[in-house]
Amino acid sequence: MSQQSTLKKYASLYYAFFRASLQADLEYRANFTLRIVTDVFWYAAQIFTFEVLYRHTKFIGHWNLDQTRVFLGILFVVDAIYMILLHDNLERFSDKVRKGDLDLLLVKPVRSQFMISFQRVGTANFANLIMAVAWLWWSLSRLPDFNLIKLLWLLIVIPNGFMFLYAFRFCFACTAVIFTRSENLQFIWYNIYKLGTRPDSIYAPWMKYILMTVVPVALIASVPARVIIDEPSWPLMIWSFLLGPTMIYGTTLFWKFCLKHYSSASS
Repeated sequence: MSQQSTLKKYASLYYAFFRASLQADLEYRANFTLRIVTDVFWYAAQIFTFEVLYRHTKFIGHWNLDQTRVFLGILFVVDAIYMILLHDNLERFSDKVRKGDLDLLLVKPVRSQFMISFQRVGTANFANLIMAVAWLWWSLSRLPDFNLIKLLWLLIVIPNGFMFLYAFRFCFACTAVIFTRSENLQFIWYNIYKLGTRPDSIYAPWMKYILMTVVPVALIASVPARVIIDEPSWPLMIWSFLLGPTMIYGTTLFWKFCLKHYSSASS
């Protein structure tokens, strides 16, 4: 099968996933609306936290309020894409392992990693993406030196931030294949992710180094924001662009490793 045919196959399959997810979500309209409202409150909590802090200081790290709003906008956009494409799938992955549903996915004539990652689409979160883009556009418009060239950079750095988020979350979710129950490891993931929801400039230099290299959650939003707010650091940019695809490839290797330790629920 040619590469073009393969892409067409997976695009058609994802469209089928989207239609099925939309129909399922619209059956429970109250829950559909509640998910939107819940995420609005999460966005508001992040915004109000910094709005209150900046009432007492002009700079946090070396960013002012307008610059931090841009950081939040990028964080919201990456998070919204994650919620649409991945959240429901990876949050429920441990249940699939325990109930034996993973067996059904492994015998499908498509890549099992694709099925695990994208089978369910969070259609309610498209509203989140609209709000996130609107907030990001508004915050960018308040920067005195913003231009269209920097806007084009966003088309590169935001997908790159999403790759880091996917790679980390997928690997933590996959531990359920080895341990069956991995709730404690998922708790570790959420706390690591929280570190990435704050500008990296607020951390001590040694902590910033860890967040850039060992557990590079700062690459999800802080580094993309630097491209827009500050003068780009080319060593950091090169590191970011090389690490993203490398981590995605690493998820494939880690998934194969986990499958070698998988005990089927029917065995």
